[in-house]
Amino acid sequence: MGNLIVSLSPHAHNHDTVERNMYGVLIALLPALLVSFYYFGIGSAIVCMSSVASCVFIEWAINKYLLKNPRTTVLDGSAMLTGLLLGMNLPSNLPVWIVFIGALFAIGVAKMTFGGLGNNIFNPALVGRCALLVAFPAQMTTWPVPGHLLDYVDAETGATPLALMKQAIKSGDASILDRMPDAFALLLGNHSFAGGAGTIGEICGLALLIGFAYMLYRRIITWHIPVSIIGTVFIFSAIMHLISPAYADPFAVILSGGLMLGAIFMATDYVTSPMTHRGQIIYGVSIGLLTIVIRNWGAYPEGMSFAILIMNAFTPLINTYVKPRRFGEEVKK
Repeated sequence: MGNLIVSLSPHAHNHDTVERNMYGVLIALLPALLVSFYYFGIGSAIVCMSSVASCVFIEWAINKYLLKNPRTTVLDGSAMLTGLLLGMNLPSNLPVWIVFIGALFAIGVAKMTFGGLGNNIFNPALVGRCALLVAFPAQMTTWPVPGHLLDYVDAETGATPLALMKQAIKSGDASILDRMPDAFALLLGNHSFAGGAGTIGEICGLALLIGFAYMLYRRIITWHIPVSIIGTVFIFSAIMHLISPAYADPFAVILSGGLMLGAIFMATDYVTSPMTHRGQIIYGVSIGLLTIVIRNWGAYPEGMSFAILIMNAFTPLINTYVKPRRFGEEVKK
């Protein structure tokens, strides 16, 4: 029989459970998922469903056959959420067998190796995405053009807004940015230009903001991490745009790529983000700065995934040095 450890009073009581929060995030992702189905069609559905099914199956198999754990965890929603987030971070024409490998890295390596939910150091979905980006760079950077609803592998492809931004920065030619959709089109998801829209989940900024509002209303997350990330990227993008017109305007920057998806749904992961509000702001500002650095001067057009994973590693350090005030502690004036 294990020891029962109870902390000193006062105790805060609420109705939060793992299942409630996980399924709440899944509901918040529905607007972006439905928009992706509208723009990408069958390819988006195949990738997302295969990713969810793979993550659930791998977690069930590891629990049953490797860990010999009679209590299954696949119904708590965490494996489904990891699978959906992984799928929404992938191109809509990615073959199913590559999606399965990504799920194997996400669940088998990044989550279950560390002991399952609550013990993982890095965000599992982002580990899966980055593993695929390193292993299959060609397939992971081939972006279908929205509107090819019945196409899957053979969909027409093109350069994303982030790729155009990268070309403009490298060449110093601001006219390249004229080929991008405007900020309003990026907000609504109307990517009617001769280029690819990017991953499944980054197609519509408005749908992601609706999910953000829902999670704030349900108190699943707080504003600190998303606002600090988006605000930091906006401010530094505005400064760079004032220095040179080859840098895109800040509205286009925050609405392009996986910034909104990462800031709202990935960086706010309970396990891999700091516990205190002050720590969350430090964490968010650092992610925003790293994203700007990687996007503007790194090898990849997108830097959000790498920025979040880097700061995941610093979360224990932030929790150590940014602690909440103890109840009853005297404050020095």
